[in-house]
Amino acid sequence: MDFYSLPQCVGYIAFVLGVIAFLQKKDRPLKFFVGLESLVYTVHFTLLGNATAAASALITSLRSFLAIKTSSTLVAVVVVIANIAAGLVLTKGVLGWLPVIGSCVSTYAVFTMKGIPMRLMILSSTFCWLANNILSGSIGGTLLEAIIAVVNTSTILRMCRSTARQAAARP
Repeated sequence: MDFYSLPQCVGYIAFVLGVIAFLQKKDRPLKFFVGLESLVYTVHFTLLGNATAAASALITSLRSFLAIKTSSTLVAVVVVIANIAAGLVLTKGVLGWLPVIGSCVSTYAVFTMKGIPMRLMILSSTFCWLANNILSGSIGGTLLEAIIAVVNTSTILRMCRSTARQAAARP
């Protein structure tokens, strides 16, 4: 495996954007950086020849940018349907459904949840993408999802501590 091939280098860019995204405590910047990361992921998986993951990443990017502007359940349903449709057309095996499932879970989260619950659902999506990336041979993607799991967990814990401190400070 060539660590410095074009597909892997694009994956490293996605890695950096993903880490930046999950360092955000506010939902809006999180969604924005996930949108950017997913655009780069689209190119990365296209170059790796994983069409299902590329399509799911593109849909995830569009979803993330839409979620900045709306929390519409209808939009969430349309995005989930688009992801499933892409999966039906492009997926060649059971494991190919991992990015589709991950994208559908995180779509539900970003359109219907906020704060800690949203991040917990995104964490479950992260594990689907982590498995996909390992199977795809994506170095940057595998590192990205592993780091996102750690960073997102850390952010969730920081948010829990902050909430606990605020609750303790109330009379």
